[in-house]
Amino acid sequence: PRPGTSFTRPMTGSQGGNGPSQIVRPNTKSGRPVSGFQRAGDRPTTNRGGSLEDAMRGDRPGTNRAVTSSGRLVRLGTASMRQMGGKFIDPDKINLKQTAQRKHMSKIICDYLIYFEHNPRKALELAAESTVLSDYKDWWWKARLGKVYFQMGLLRDAEKQFRSSLKEQDMISTHLELAKVYIKLDQPTTALEIYNKALEKFPEETSFMLGISRIYEMLNDSTHALPFYKRVLQYDGVNVEAVASLAAFHFYTDQPEIALRFYRRLIQIGLNSTELWNNLGLCCFHAAQYDLCLECFDRALELADDTNIADVWYNIGQVGVGIGDLGFAYQAFKIAISADNNHAESFNNLGVLELRKGNIDQARSNFQTSMRLVDYLFEPYYNGSLLAYKTGDFQDGYQLCKKSIGIYEEHVDSQELLKNLEHHFSAV
Repeated sequence: PRPGTSFTRPMTGSQGGNGPSQIVRPNTKSGRPVSGFQRAGDRPTTNRGGSLEDAMRGDRPGTNRAVTSSGRLVRLGTASMRQMGGKFIDPDKINLKQTAQRKHMSKIICDYLIYFEHNPRKALELAAESTVLSDYKDWWWKARLGKVYFQMGLLRDAEKQFRSSLKEQDMISTHLELAKVYIKLDQPTTALEIYNKALEKFPEETSFMLGISRIYEMLNDSTHALPFYKRVLQYDGVNVEAVASLAAFHFYTDQPEIALRFYRRLIQIGLNSTELWNNLGLCCFHAAQYDLCLECFDRALELADDTNIADVWYNIGQVGVGIGDLGFAYQAFKIAISADNNHAESFNNLGVLELRKGNIDQARSNFQTSMRLVDYLFEPYYNGSLLAYKTGDFQDGYQLCKKSIGIYEEHVDSQELLKNLEHHFSAV
């Protein structure tokens, strides 16, 4: 697919993309920035030719698992019902034809089957019976048929049901569900059309604005996403996602002072999390407010748990590198990998620091470990290539340099190193 028309091919700088550079904000192979506002299920799930092992692990192996569609549907209220013992309703014993004739009760049972029992097949049978009884004119049942088809992976059938439902009744939720179908089908342009048409009918609905912004961000087109985030704040001044996304945008475009204002706004709203204080610390550091920087990281460490403490120590190590205290940075990166032995960024930076100490073998080992852990970082490949070039291993350096350019095509240093290696081979 052409860049900008698929989530698998987000736009780069040379192709019109205007998002933050991959040097400061790395992207996964799916095109999603590694850091930013986390959303459940925002990654397209189309087959990209990866292995089963890659599909079953999360973005950082060893720390999380792949998000499943049914797992996100468990809510606190329904989870408490499971602890009461026994089934509230046995789906296998439901007489669907009789239930479908009870108009209001059938809708409640259908939602129960979808959200609590996670039994889309039974819900499909009930929705089909009820749709027939309503003479195919009830928008609610058509929307439920679309939702059930979506959960079962029958995306084209879901699309037909949602469009049919919209013809009967124009509803905000149905527009959102239809857009989700096209996101799942990896058709961002069509999803944008759905959101824009819906926004014309419901001009003050913030969920459509957020949907448009998310798609532009996934396509690495942050400049187009920015106005929609600002429109969201005009109608909902405490929308956490809009504030956090604007803060991240300004931080990655070298405006830490403006990003600091947005993160302070999140504290005023009432948020208090490790990630927020970590981002505040980074903004303070880049804005040269060093006294506040360490206090923010202290707060982040107090709130941190096993899932995010490694990221905090990694950023503290970056602060150490920035102020020139390499010993402090080395200790911070060591603590980061002791908390999470799959933290690839820390291994890469430790390799650079080991190289400065003259420990070539240890540096090479750290670079190789970082390469093995993740597939979206180009830095360990470039560093390993440069090390191989300086130690005379030109063939290995050439292969690593090609992989670095494959991950980030616009990296100038990798391109220059590749030219030097090709010149050396041609001379030989």
